[in-house]
Amino acid sequence: MKTDTVATRGSGAVRRVLEAELRAARARGAQQPHVVDVGGGSGGWAVPLASAGCLVTVVEPNPNALATLRRRAEEEGVSGSITVIADDSDALGAHVAAGSADLVLAHGLLEVVDDPALVLAALAAAVTPGGAVSVLVANRHAAILQRALAGRLGEARELLAAESGVLGGGRETVLRRFDAETLCAQLIEVGLEVTSLQGDGVVADFVPGGVREEDLAEFELAAASVPPLRDIASRLHLLARRP
Repeated sequence: MKTDTVATRGSGAVRRVLEAELRAARARGAQQPHVVDVGGGSGGWAVPLASAGCLVTVVEPNPNALATLRRRAEEEGVSGSITVIADDSDALGAHVAAGSADLVLAHGLLEVVDDPALVLAALAAAVTPGGAVSVLVANRHAAILQRALAGRLGEARELLAAESGVLGGGRETVLRRFDAETLCAQLIEVGLEVTSLQGDGVVADFVPGGVREEDLAEFELAAASVPPLRDIASRLHLLARRP
C-alpha cells in the first residue's frame, strides 16, 4: 500500500510546477481549482492544496491514511475543502465526473496499481480540457545506478534486463519502475500532451551529511530539468495536459 512519503510528496521542483499549473487554472477562471489526488495517502498534498484555496478530492483506500488525512485537515481548518473517497484508484470514474478536475495528481501511484494503462485512462478522463495530470514515478535508471554504485552489480544487471524495472521474487515493494520515454508514450496513448518532464531527487540520495538543506534544495531546483541529470533522478515528474 502506498504511504505518504517523499515519493508521493515530491520536492520543491514538483511544487514549483504544480503552483504554476494552479495559477494557470485560476487564469482560466477556476477561482477554486478542483484537484483530484488519486492515491492521496494521508494528505501530504491534499492539505496544503486545500490551504492554498483549492477544492480537493482524495481517492484513497487505506483507512489508516484517511484517518490521518482527516486529522490533518481538521487541524489546518480545511476539512470543508476536502472530499474523501475511500476506494481504489481503478474506481475513479465512478466517483469523479469526467472533465471535472483542473489538476489530477498520481504521485507514487503507477508503481503499485495492477493496471497502469487503465488508471492513466481514468486520470485523463477526469481532467478538464486545458487542465493537467501530474505523474510522479520511480525511475528505473536511478534504481540501476544506485545499486551499481553500491557495488550490488548482480542486482544492477538484473534491473537492467527486467522489463518491469524491479527485482523478481517479491524482493521489492513496487510492481514496476518507469523510464521517461515509456511513460511519455503511455501518457500520449491516453490522449494527453506531455508539457513538462523533470527529475525529482537528482542527488539527494547521494549527498553526504552535513550539507545544508537550503543548499541541497537550491541545487535540486536548478538540476531538475537538466538532462542527463534529470534522467538519473530517483523519481520522474511529468505534467501532461488534456487538449
